[in-house]
Amino acid sequence: MTALNDLVYTIYVMRRAAILALFLWASAILARSTTSAQAPPAGVIQYAADGALVRPADYREWVFVSSGIGMTYGPTQSAVSPGNFDNVFVNRASYTQFMNTGRWPDKTIFVLEQRRAEAQVSINNGGHTQGALVAIEAEVKDQRFPGGWAYFAFGAPPTLAATAAPLPMSANCYSCHKASTAVEQTFVQFYPVLMDVARRMGTVRSDYDPSRKP
Repeated sequence: MTALNDLVYTIYVMRRAAILALFLWASAILARSTTSAQAPPAGVIQYAADGALVRPADYREWVFVSSGIGMTYGPTQSAVSPGNFDNVFVNRASYTQFMNTGRWPDKTIFVLEQRRAEAQVSINNGGHTQGALVAIEAEVKDQRFPGGWAYFAFGAPPTLAATAAPLPMSANCYSCHKASTAVEQTFVQFYPVLMDVARRMGTVRSDYDPSRKP
C-alpha cells in the first residue's frame, strides 16, 4: 500500500504542477495581449483630450527621410557656425503610400528633430557630427485642421512638452509651406529619393519653382 500511496501522491503533485504551469502560461499570454491592445500602433497620430498632439515617443523607429545642416530660409547663416542638424522622420504607413502614389495620405505625420552640430569629436578631425537634442517639431496632415495641415513645436530639452497645440495660422511655417514646397505642403525637394518618386508620379506641384527664394 505504501508504494501505491506514493504513486498516487506523485501523480497528484505532477498534476498540480502541470495546472500551475498552464495557469502561468495563460496569464503571461493574457498580459502580453492586454499590453499590445493598449499600445497604439507605431506612427499613429494621437491627440490628447484637449486636441493637442501627443509627442510621438517612437519617431526614431519610423522612416528616416533625410538630414540637413545649417538650413535656413531667411538670411544667409554665418559661416562661423555650422548651425544645427535637421533630421526628418515620417510614419511608415504614409511613407509606403507615398512611394506607391507620390501623395501623402490623411493622418501623415512628420517629425523634425534638431540636433547640435559638433566638431572634433573623438577621432573626427573634419566636418561635423550630431550632438545633443535641440528641439522637436512636427507637421501633420489631418482634415480636422483648416487647410488640412498643422504644425507643432514641442520645445527643447530638458523641458520637452508631452503635447503641443497647433501653432496659430499666423505662424510663418504655414505661409512658407504653402508657397515653397514641392509636393503638397512638404519639402520633398530636400528628400532626393522621394523627389524622384514625385517626378515619376507627376505629383510635383505645378507652381513649384526651385529657383524661387522666400
